[in-house]
Amino acid sequence: MKRDLTRIRHNTKIVATLGPGSNNVDLLRDMIVIGGLHVVRFNFSHGTPEFHEENAKIVREAARQAGREVAIMADLQGPKIRVSKLENGGVDIEAGSKVLFDAALEGEGTRERIGLDYRELPQDVRAGDILLLDDGLLTVTVEKVSGSEIHTIANNSHKLKSNKGINKQGGGLSAGAFTEKDFRDLKTAVKIGCDYVAVSFVKTAAEMEQAREMVKAECEALGKTVYPGLVAKIERVEALENLDAIILASDGIMVARGDLAVEVGNAAVPAWQKRMIHRARELRRFSITATQMMESMITNPVPTRAEVSDVANAVLDGTDAIMCSAETAVGAYPFETVRQMAIICAQAEKEQDSLVGVVDSDDVNASGEKGSVVAGGAVHLARLAKAKAIVALTESGASAFQVSRYGLLMPIYALTPSVDAQRRMAMYRGVRPLNLATSKDHDEALAEVEALLVSREVLKSGDVYIITSGSKMRQIGSTNTLQIMTVR
Repeated sequence: MKRDLTRIRHNTKIVATLGPGSNNVDLLRDMIVIGGLHVVRFNFSHGTPEFHEENAKIVREAARQAGREVAIMADLQGPKIRVSKLENGGVDIEAGSKVLFDAALEGEGTRERIGLDYRELPQDVRAGDILLLDDGLLTVTVEKVSGSEIHTIANNSHKLKSNKGINKQGGGLSAGAFTEKDFRDLKTAVKIGCDYVAVSFVKTAAEMEQAREMVKAECEALGKTVYPGLVAKIERVEALENLDAIILASDGIMVARGDLAVEVGNAAVPAWQKRMIHRARELRRFSITATQMMESMITNPVPTRAEVSDVANAVLDGTDAIMCSAETAVGAYPFETVRQMAIICAQAEKEQDSLVGVVDSDDVNASGEKGSVVAGGAVHLARLAKAKAIVALTESGASAFQVSRYGLLMPIYALTPSVDAQRRMAMYRGVRPLNLATSKDHDEALAEVEALLVSREVLKSGDVYIITSGSKMRQIGSTNTLQIMTVR
């Protein structure tokens, strides 16, 4: 079937998970061409280092053919808080029956005794606690704990399959964010040039600071000077309690609604989603909204109306990016999924004058950081002058990111000589990265920028635009100049 490759312009970025359903160059290229794919997620819960290395080559080739850079995000598995393998792949649990979990069990579990990959669980629970298995489809109440054994009563009937996850209602599991597998996978992520690393089951800012040190050490060992950005996945009760500190210790957060819903309850998640997106933008970090956004499209060619509303509401909340998981990894309609997401984003953005809950352009960063002050000024002037666009000359992408925090609906064109910066900016809402190595002479650089944007039909004669730059060109952190320009 021939794909509709009509370009769909929108500001909210789309993250698609790579898998057997999507890891081919032609499909990924077409997703990029339509403006439906900006970040590719590698799920490190699956695959070997060689598998991920080959997929990285596929993504980069697809981007080359599409003529547009995309980011790669490595999503670390985190601690396996799961039941172990079960005989025949699963066991039937009846409501009211006794269920025994044994952290010391080796080999396959049975209906009489179920093993645990997370061996510390008996130390984390006590009588009266409720455990939720398989995303809450089975709940059990703890009767007693005896050594390695957890004796429970099933609250409902369900077929429990091998390796399904376990959560404790209300949180409180002691597992840290990193495992030996994560340390190994981090080496792979850095080696293959991932632009972002997502850390699972974060509870504290200290864990993100530890991750940053680990990333720095791995990059330095390989002679890399550009480090991947860090994304904290918010999926534990403890993370909500430490939300601001975690946001500030990260480059961005992921609203990981699956595990979070199991811990806090489904009904609490929508309000938390809005709060997290708003707080991330206030603290000048980006946000990704994830989990089951287009779940029905794993098997269906169109989304449900509820899924359309879910995606649109995340856009209206001000999220930087929306993410699909199984829909593109193993689903039957990966291209259609990202195309539908792009259409929904474009429509939702068209209906709003300004993002709900974003930082106002007059509310510059209280810290007085130069880049944020310039960004706030650019947004304010763009609105007053009814500019066609804001243009940022940037070496690292930082100045374009600061502008994007204000939720302006007009496009932000970020011109950089750095491919790494282009890829990193693929995550930022409203930012459209372009490659341009400008002259070191300030006036010549501005002329080169205008010529490029006119040649790409972004601007035309008489258009007003705002440009931010550094008085000393081609230096990181030098942005200190703001100008109102009119195309000759």
